Amino acid sequence: MPGPRFQPVGKSELLSQTVETTIEGAIRSGDFAQGDKLPSEMQLCEQFGVSRTVMREALRMLSARGLLRIEKGKGIFVQRLSADSVATPMELYLHMHSGPDHPLHVVGARQLIEPPIAAAAAVHHTEGDAAKLRANVAELSTAVDDQERLSQLDMTFHLLIAEASHNPMLPLFVRPIQMLMPAIKASVYEVVGDAHAAAVHWHTRILDAILDRDAERAEAEMRGHL
Repeated sequence: MPGPRFQPVGKSELLSQTVETTIEGAIRSGDFAQGDKLPSEMQLCEQFGVSRTVMREALRMLSARGLLRIEKGKGIFVQRLSADSVATPMELYLHMHSGPDHPLHVVGARQLIEPPIAAAAAVHHTEGDAAKLRANVAELSTAVDDQERLSQLDMTFHLLIAEASHNPMLPLFVRPIQMLMPAIKASVYEVVGDAHAAAVHWHTRILDAILDRDAERAEAEMRGHL
């Protein structure tokens, strides 16, 4: 079944931007879904009434923004977006604009965001979510002398809680902040002392509150942890 056709664009110094905006609009409206193949470059040129130079610039920008995937010899496809594809540019922005108070800002943001997320997870988690959290804490208890593994399990635990809230917006807030944590772990661990013991202690308390569906306690335990 043929996909939607694009209309020619008017004369403008910013033709490539007009083409870019129009194709993005078609993706946003659902005319093209994730994974769909767009018309060929030549067909797009004909539909828009623009040169290949203009079209290539528009496609280049859409590809750079993560909306399109261009495979040589195969075609132009709508990119399948993942949480990481959204979070990584945000993490990079936050990292590049960080200053001397960066660790304090990261921890402060977590203190504002994550306790209510833990409360939401206590209310909305499924048995599948509970199983993932239990497995994470069980594995964490064995990561005694492996700081890299400890750090990864710690980050995963907090992301699992965000996912257990079943609000798709919340993991998008938590993920980029969690991605900033490895860079400041050393300073955090200096304050905490025995990072492994502290993580097991607090994660177990948070997990128990979530499994008991005690939102108030889950929020308080997360606040104590952070």
